[in-house]
This record gives sequence, structure tokens and C-alpha cells, in this order.
Amino acid sequence: MSSKFAPGEGPWRARMGTLRQVVRQELVARQLAAHLGEGPHRVLDVGCGQGTQVLRLARLGHRVTALDASPTLLRDLAEAVAEEPQTIRDRVTIVEGDAENITDLFTPDSFDVVLCQGVLMYFSDPAPLLAALAEVLAPGGLLSLLVRNGDGLAMRPGLQGDWPSARAAFTGLEYGNRIGVSARADRRADLTSALAGHGLVVDAWYGVRVFTDLASDDAPVPDGNLLAEILDCEQRAGATDPYRSVAALTHLLARADQPCATGAVTVSR
Repeated sequence: MSSKFAPGEGPWRARMGTLRQVVRQELVARQLAAHLGEGPHRVLDVGCGQGTQVLRLARLGHRVTALDASPTLLRDLAEAVAEEPQTIRDRVTIVEGDAENITDLFTPDSFDVVLCQGVLMYFSDPAPLLAALAEVLAPGGLLSLLVRNGDGLAMRPGLQGDWPSARAAFTGLEYGNRIGVSARADRRADLTSALAGHGLVVDAWYGVRVFTDLASDDAPVPDGNLLAEILDCEQRAGATDPYRSVAALTHLLARADQPCATGAVTVSR
């Protein structure tokens, strides 16, 4: 992940396993699963952090390369991987490196699925990273991109009564996040256009954390029945208008253009 995230690493690690994080990870996993298709796939998780999605996908039989710039978070992941059966351990490759350098680390068309979840917000200019993600994604491959929702950026401060921040969010995309780091949101239309410029067509998009975004940072995960109800409501809202439009996060699933035998490019819409 970008070094801009580094000051927030401590708070991020401290809040793993809380309600907000569990909802985020579970919703993203469910939304991604609906678009993966038959595997196993070659997966790259850019800015993988502690590797929640890495482990999920490896357990499903996919071969996953986990990339992050944080030695601490990669150590957390390595410890978690070590507790898995050998067959799952063999499917995970951990690489320490910056997201900006993925085209130096991997060859073009290397991966069938690329995850970039909660990373773009730490880049002032997302264009170079989007180009790099497109380069390492194989034709027909799937990109999972999770970003801060610029179209609903005023919701959280407005509901909290922080009117200066809410007012600023109507016209700007910069914000201070809950781990104490200055970050940037993305508008869906802008991202859709930018991805199209790299031959990536958005298949579907979802909202993540519609109802639980205002939960306290240390809110615990409730018992199984209540958690199941929360996740069901969040999943429905994340796929339904108008709720998904005001979610804290936007999850876009984009497909790389599939070249024809003649070398031309065919686009499915």
C-alpha cells in the first residue's frame, strides 16, 4: 500500500475484527464471489494488508500473490498463513513492495483477477496506478476496485453533525479518515471513464457499509444471528438503489477487454 497509509497502520491493526471491518471484508468477499466464475485463478491482491481476502481466496483454491509495502502487515499475514493446511499455504505468495511498482514486479497479463481494495484513496493521482493494474491483468480478467465513495462523501460528517466537513465534501474529494490519515474519494462516473480508457469495462458496482458506517471504531461483532441480519441488510442495500449510492465505499467490478483472434479488441457491455 502507499506510504501515505503508514501513519494509520497502528489504528488499522487495532481495529481488525471490529464490526465495521468485518462488515467491509464480508461484503466485499460476497460481491466479488458473484463475479469470479470458475477457477482456480491467478490472483494479485495489491495493498493486501493483513490479508483477509488473500486467505479467503486461497481457501477457495485460487493461487494468490499478496503485495504490500508494510513489513508489519505482511508479518501478520505470514503468521496467519502459517496456521493454514499445507495445501493452502502453497497457494499464497507474499511479496513486499509498493503498489506503484507492480509493473516492475510482475509481467503484463500475469493475473486473472486483481484486487485493489482500500488503496486508491491514498494516491493523490490515481491514473498511474490504474494503468499499472490494467497492465498486469490478463485479457478477460477481473479487477476488484474498492474506493471511498465521492458521490456520498458528505453523508458521514452530515450525520455526525460536522457541518464544515459536510459542506466541503459537496465540492471536494479530500477528507480525513477514521485512522487519522488524509485521503481522497473517487466519484463512480470518473472512475468508470478512467477504467474504460485502459480497456476495462465495469460489469457491476456495489455499495459497502450503508448502515454500519457510523458504528464506533471499537464496536464489537455481535452474536451470530444478529451479525447475519446485519450482513443481510448490508448486502441488500449495497446492491439496491438508492442505498448503494450513499454507502461509505464503492466496489467496482471491471472486466478487461478480450482480444479477438485477429488482434482486434471486443468489448462486452
